[in-house]
Amino acid sequence: MSQSAIVLFSGGQDSTTCLAWALSHYDHVETIGFGYGQRHAIEMDCREAVRSGVAGIDGRWEAGLGRDHVIDLTVLGQVSTSALTADLPLSKRPDGLPATFVPGRNLVFLTFASIVAHQRGIKHVVTGVCETDFSGYPDCRDDTVKALQVAINLGMEARLVLETPLMWIDKAATWKLAEALGGRAFVDLIVNATHTCYLGDRSKRHEWGFGCDKCDACGLRREGWRRYISEAVEPYSR
Repeated sequence: MSQSAIVLFSGGQDSTTCLAWALSHYDHVETIGFGYGQRHAIEMDCREAVRSGVAGIDGRWEAGLGRDHVIDLTVLGQVSTSALTADLPLSKRPDGLPATFVPGRNLVFLTFASIVAHQRGIKHVVTGVCETDFSGYPDCRDDTVKALQVAINLGMEARLVLETPLMWIDKAATWKLAEALGGRAFVDLIVNATHTCYLGDRSKRHEWGFGCDKCDACGLRREGWRRYISEAVEPYSR
């Protein structure tokens, strides 16, 4: 499948936007998710409802949405201790990185996604990493992704392309991109069905979605939403 892609899909805002982006650019799109002992494992429970919701937005998206892959990577949570894989405070580490940084996570995710893509004849691997509006994770940086693409292709004798459609846009622009891709219906789906909160809190509903409203992930999503709403030409209403 020369016009195909696989999307690293957690069921969160960014990966759901990337899924819509991929479905708008490629004829066939598969998804891949990872269970790695994450504190917010509830995101894995949200994935299928989000996938179904995305398919219902646009007939072309429904036709292009293919298989979902779920990979057990609990070993990552065992060897990479962080506030995302253990009951630790959501603070800063001594080296200045967020306590939620899981060493090697995106490197492992992209490598496994590339293996699956290569085995299935898929050329494009899409991920929602970003270094414009992010928590400070070094494995979200453009240099990291480009270096990994070189290593993966050399190591597998492949010509895979690691796509990062959100790399240079902030969270407000990510909300705008979602609306451009799928209209208000898609924005509503992201608000109501996706999960981003690091604490896995879906007990509190805010205008921007569910979450604790305290962790970095909620803060980025909230502030992005507020800028998106304030910059809208027409008031957003549901």
